[in-house]
Amino acid sequence: MSATGLEVFDRTIQTTNIWLDDLMRELGWPDRQQAFHALRVVLHTLRDRLPVNSAAHLAAQLPLMIRGLFYEGWKPTDKPAHERTRDEFLMHITDSFVFTIEADSRQIATAVFHVLSKHISAGEVEKIRHSLPEAVRSLWPVEATAGAAT
Repeated sequence: MSATGLEVFDRTIQTTNIWLDDLMRELGWPDRQQAFHALRVVLHTLRDRLPVNSAAHLAAQLPLMIRGLFYEGWKPTDKPAHERTRDEFLMHITDSFVFTIEADSRQIATAVFHVLSKHISAGEVEKIRHSLPEAVRSLWPVEATAGAAT
C-alpha cells in the first residue's frame, strides 16, 4: 500500500530521504531538517550562479521533490549572478543558513557537492562544474565526480 496514494510521491520522498541521509553522513549531523536546509541553501546558491540552461539541465536530474526545492523562488531573468569568488559563494551560504549549530559554509557546500556527485551523472557534474567560475569550482573536488552516477 502506498503511503501517499501516489507511487511517484512515495518514490520521491524515499529518494529525498536517501539524499538527506547521505548529506547527514557527510556533515556528521543527526538532524534531517538541518540537512534539508543545507541542501536547499547550497542548491539555491549554485542555481543562481549557473547559466539558465545549465540550471535546467541540472534540475532535470534531481528527484521530483528536490527539483521543486531547487526551483523554489527562482527568478531566472537576472541569472547567473555576477559574483565570481569562492568567498562570495560561501558568504551567501553563511548568510542563508539560519540554524544555530556551528556550520562551516565550505563544509556544507562540499558535502552537498559530494551528494550531487553521487546521485547525478558524471557528465552532468562535469558540465555544472565547468559552468562555475574557477574559484567556486574548487569547492567541488574532482575526486567527488569520480563516483558519480551514470
